[in-house]
Amino acid sequence: VQLQASGGGLVQTGGSLRLSCAASRRTLISNNGVGWFRQGPGKEREFVAGISWNGGGTGYADSVKGRFTISRDRSTNTVYLNMNSLHPEDTAVYYCAAARGAYYSTNSQAYNYWGQGTLVTVSS
Repeated sequence: VQLQASGGGLVQTGGSLRLSCAASRRTLISNNGVGWFRQGPGKEREFVAGISWNGGGTGYADSVKGRFTISRDRSTNTVYLNMNSLHPEDTAVYYCAAARGAYYSTNSQAYNYWGQGTLVTVSS
């Protein structure tokens, strides 16, 4: 496993979770953009948040702006997704992915390494 996503679980509406994405090899994401995507029940995979190689640039889907924050710790080669004010609509399997280049993209085709996913369930 080259990318390991973790931190998912069951939370009530309004709750918070922090997802982590760790790379098994430093070179895998140290100079790459990283994105978080999610796939809800019966839905297509969608972009959630992304961060550039040095953390200088971030982007979010409109549905999560103001509630989710992406960050990275280059010393530990880990990318985080802090999720607050969770809604049942946020229920999904969340995936982290390493981009081919230094910057994130909203297009999943720009990523060539994917983690296995972590399930987030928000109860109403």
